[in-house]
Amino acid sequence: MKSSGPAGRRRLPTSPFPPPPAAPPVQEFELHERVTHDKYGLGQVVGIEPGGALLVDFGTQKVKILSPYVKLFKL
Repeated sequence: MKSSGPAGRRRLPTSPFPPPPAAPPVQEFELHERVTHDKYGLGQVVGIEPGGALLVDFGTQKVKILSPYVKLFKL
């Protein structure tokens, strides 16, 4: 038996509950773009994988960051 999550449920127009908030848009990054991360600090995007993972060089280390990029911001 498959369980349907909240995204798969139908909402009745007469429902007293507000609709769920829309998902925030996914940020897109380009190669060599400068970024900042809450934990790692300033860095530069040095690789983009087909699944959406980014390889970011923070100077002392390179870190793979998976989508969604909640702590990664463009400069």
